[in-house]
Amino acid sequence: MGLKKGQTNNPAGRRAGVPNRITGSVKTWLSGLIDDNRMQIEKDLKKLEPKDRLLILERLMQYTVPKQQAVTAQIDLNQLTETQLDIIISEITKDL
Repeated sequence: MGLKKGQTNNPAGRRAGVPNRITGSVKTWLSGLIDDNRMQIEKDLKKLEPKDRLLILERLMQYTVPKQQAVTAQIDLNQLTETQLDIIISEITKDL
């Protein structure tokens, strides 16, 4: 009964991949507002308690610093030579 994926009842509507004009203009306005008030934002941050300042900075960092993903490695030790095992062990224990 519903529409198939990619179908619309408004053939004159926005094509896929074309950004929403309002969203774009709000982002531009917000960027300009922040840019124009940078000094005041810094002053306001300095007035906060250290704990509150860190909370604000942490929340802001999510928009600029990419989040780290967990990395895992699986090694089949039965497939390694003795020399390869020695290298792995020395790398793991060198900072201990």
